Amino acid sequence: MLKLENCEIENGGFRLRADLQITAGAKLAVIGPSGAGKSTLIEAIAGFLPLQRGRILWQGEDLSEMPPGQRPVAMLFQDGNLFPHLTVTQNAGLGLRANLRLSREEQSQIRQALSRVGLGTLAARKPAELSGGQQSRVALARVLLQRRDLLLLDEPFAALGPALKDEMLDLVAEIADETGATVLMVSHDPKDARRIADQVVLVAEGTAQPPQPTSVLLDNPPPALRAYLG
Repeated sequence: MLKLENCEIENGGFRLRADLQITAGAKLAVIGPSGAGKSTLIEAIAGFLPLQRGRILWQGEDLSEMPPGQRPVAMLFQDGNLFPHLTVTQNAGLGLRANLRLSREEQSQIRQALSRVGLGTLAARKPAELSGGQQSRVALARVLLQRRDLLLLDEPFAALGPALKDEMLDLVAEIADETGATVLMVSHDPKDARRIADQVVLVAEGTAQPPQPTSVLLDNPPPALRAYLG
């Protein structure tokens, strides 16, 4: 269980409140108007933004004071966060060791992860030699290697075309099902939420609301969300 207990998060003068809980293994979309605080919410869970008050707990353990690297969190950003001078194998391998001093077993794990995301034949290439979708797959392979309990996605596939984005969302869902990871995905597109998410966290008017079933919320959106969706 992921719990945000009476949390208040500040980001550049903006404050977001959150008091909610998420069942382990669930897949959630985080949606709401632009600037409402969706990224603020997941950055706080990841440890990139401090809490002004409250606690974040995972399976009963207080994460609130832990640095990002010690939290059970893997995060996919919009740009994929790949290093241009490293190969596909090396970029993925950062999910295991920052110094890339990898054992044979770890090298085998990387090969398996790259094969899992469809990049087995591209291991020696660098990011500039890859398409946008392939770069997203490298970032996903790195997350797969990290094997963290919480997978946070900040619109990593927003720049992809509809068909490719759907393919990547399906791959995330498959990996989450295989690993048991809990997924929180920031999205501006309700179709993405319907495709991957069991539940939705609506972020609006300075508050991250408790999760609701995806179809219930999107079929009958509250005024703040209806105004955004149009």
